[in-house]
Amino acid sequence: MPSAKPWRLAAAAAAALVLASACGSGGSDGASGVSGSSRTRVFDAENGEVEIPARPRRVVATGYAVPVLIELGAPLVGISSWKRGIPMMSPADRASYDRLAKVAGEMAAETNYEAIARADPDLIVIGVPKPVLGDLNMKRLESIAPVVVLGPSSPSDWRDLSRRQADAAGSLGGYTKAKAAYEKRAGEVAAKYRGTLAKLRFGHVGGYGKVAAGTFMREYAGSWGTNIAEDVGVRYYGEVKDKKGGGAGVSEYPSIEEVSTSLGGADVITYTLEPDGTVGQAVEYVLESRMWKDLPAVKRGRAIGLRYTQAATYPSAAKALDALDQALAPLATP
Repeated sequence: MPSAKPWRLAAAAAAALVLASACGSGGSDGASGVSGSSRTRVFDAENGEVEIPARPRRVVATGYAVPVLIELGAPLVGISSWKRGIPMMSPADRASYDRLAKVAGEMAAETNYEAIARADPDLIVIGVPKPVLGDLNMKRLESIAPVVVLGPSSPSDWRDLSRRQADAAGSLGGYTKAKAAYEKRAGEVAAKYRGTLAKLRFGHVGGYGKVAAGTFMREYAGSWGTNIAEDVGVRYYGEVKDKKGGGAGVSEYPSIEEVSTSLGGADVITYTLEPDGTVGQAVEYVLESRMWKDLPAVKRGRAIGLRYTQAATYPSAAKALDALDQALAPLATP
């Protein structure tokens, strides 16, 4: 995804990955527990084993850790800006987001170290994958409070990363409840469309194609726009031609002239919508092309827009499931 996009999208340009969650493992994951006293524990994070408070009281979160820890009611005292998640927040979570001090912008390089220090955190959870760590002064952050960092290896890793973020902040109880609610809803949608989906091959057009370069975003299984749909039985065919790590292993940017060869074998094509249901510029570029209109799936009326494909927490992913349920309904109609 383009480097001009904030946090997750900036990371994607460097490692084809969007800004991901900062987290670690402890407790039930087998990481060493108490260290020295009952007040601290050793946490296995991307930046190594870090001694953190056993029960953090003042947490600063950035990137993908922001929506997770807001939803779970973690003791936050500062967050980075996370504008893309606002449309998926509940009114209560939005109020918390607005109230909390913003100690960083949409980009990792927009971190305000003085503001973090004034927040006086006892734990800092950084939502930055490895390629973006170079934009941060880690030594300065570590001089303020213990820092845990972990970048995902693929877009669908939000499930485990959100668990580990919750673990770091001492909020696993809320995480477990949200996960169970999501899995229950996913099971309901999967059961509703099982007979329909089993015989269909899907393709997906993502929301971050590069119009100026004449390319579109083709997403495969495990990518941003596809991984939640897969939880209800949608099967996305094909794979990246030139496999690399991270998001580059599950998405690519063919030229617009390759729409026919890339998506011609799909029985159904899904495409990313903005959270409000509108079509973004990059997707509109594809939908208005002559090649798109000639695709077999499009001619049969089997092109479906999906909302909330940026969801990366269980509550927001539950919204994506509801939208997916509505989007799939026409396929089950005789």
